[in-house]
Amino acid sequence: MISDWLQRVGSSIPRGFSRYFILETLKKKPCTGKEIIDTAVSQSGGKWKPSPGLIYPLLGRLLDDGLIEETRDGKYQITKKGRIVSEDLEALDKIVKNQLDVIFRMGNVGKFVAMDLIERMSTIGNSLSSNMPHMTKEETQRYRRFLESELRKIDASSEKRPQGKEIKVN
Repeated sequence: MISDWLQRVGSSIPRGFSRYFILETLKKKPCTGKEIIDTAVSQSGGKWKPSPGLIYPLLGRLLDDGLIEETRDGKYQITKKGRIVSEDLEALDKIVKNQLDVIFRMGNVGKFVAMDLIERMSTIGNSLSSNMPHMTKEETQRYRRFLESELRKIDASSEKRPQGKEIKVN
């Protein structure tokens, strides 16, 4: 079961990742669509080769959403709105990583729970990534407060458990 899950997850880029990758790439410097593709290939060691059929329509949607803009020389650059969305995604990423760290410390049960959580978070993350430009500031802040609240609960729970003890599964 887990090996099937890992094979499925490991064999492709998660939905919504390309959008985030483009924003992160453009935070560093303005790029053409081809430069974005070349960056993806280079950074992945050739394991991810996004097609122009993926990148250019996505650039069009990011333009429509006001997250990027086209420069006079035909490159794309991130907008202020795009930076805000990217920073929100980074904050959520940190929260999720902290939660996963606690879960992985719980031994075998934690690992099973973590695998399920990763799959669920991927689905939620994809939905959030797709809808983030359409969310109001209030909705984004409410979602952030929810995630922070859940993280505090996990932190409190892990503080009650003695350090170094793993939960054993029979």
